[in-house]
Amino acid sequence: MKKLHAISGNTQWLDGGSMFGNAPKALWEKWIPADERNRIHLATRALLFQTGSKNILFEAGIGAFFEPKLKERYGVAENEHMLLQNLGNFGLQEKDINAVVLSHLHFDHAGGLLSAYTSERAPHLLFPNARYYVGKRHWERALNPHLRERASFIPLLHKLLGESDRLMLIEDSFHEDLEDIRFHFSDGHTVGLMLSEIADENGDLVVFASDLVPGVPWIHLPITMGYDRYPELLVDEKRKLLEYVSEKGGSLFFTHDLETVKVQVAYDKASDRYSNK
Repeated sequence: MKKLHAISGNTQWLDGGSMFGNAPKALWEKWIPADERNRIHLATRALLFQTGSKNILFEAGIGAFFEPKLKERYGVAENEHMLLQNLGNFGLQEKDINAVVLSHLHFDHAGGLLSAYTSERAPHLLFPNARYYVGKRHWERALNPHLRERASFIPLLHKLLGESDRLMLIEDSFHEDLEDIRFHFSDGHTVGLMLSEIADENGDLVVFASDLVPGVPWIHLPITMGYDRYPELLVDEKRKLLEYVSEKGGSLFFTHDLETVKVQVAYDKASDRYSNK
């Protein structure tokens, strides 16, 4: 029996202008209100896919690995590793996870692979019985990032993953270890971002939208983030994904939307606009 569960990780507060790129604040603040520092509150949500024989985790959120100064800089709200705590709500510990599928290795998606900060020792790699799945092209990008993207990565994590003997690099739409998952690739946000498509318990298509569509406001085609490497390319990739999901009657699963976990999308031909149902 296949089951899907949304697992909340640590939340964070990020600059709203950065999250909405060239969209004016007068527009985006109608969707997500900002605090006195112009920050908006965001989730870093994971998806747990239970197949009967495996517990597969899509992403790990931002976690709690940052030292206090960086924790404040990047607006991480909680001190504890919330993903691990919330897995416990389903009777699972980190040792029970068989696979972690990572759309990309930016710290707010992969930081939860590391243990929580302590002054006594450096963070260590979590999920000891899991294989870690990353797109091959993105792995190469993470090891040699452009200067503009360098701060989004965690060099210690790359080192630990490479030394783990459990890092699996994905090049194709399917992988023999993960037969229930289809992969789509995108370059607009970061080179080689990997989107996972699965079927829920009813057989309906669900796509883990990652940073191609971080939440409901970003369903609007022109809306991109300041963090996106190639915004115009991202808009084209987003249109392709939304067309695919809407035609299949599927849903998008959001990692960053604090209020909405999953939605279906609809297309209005007259206005050339996608929206959530």
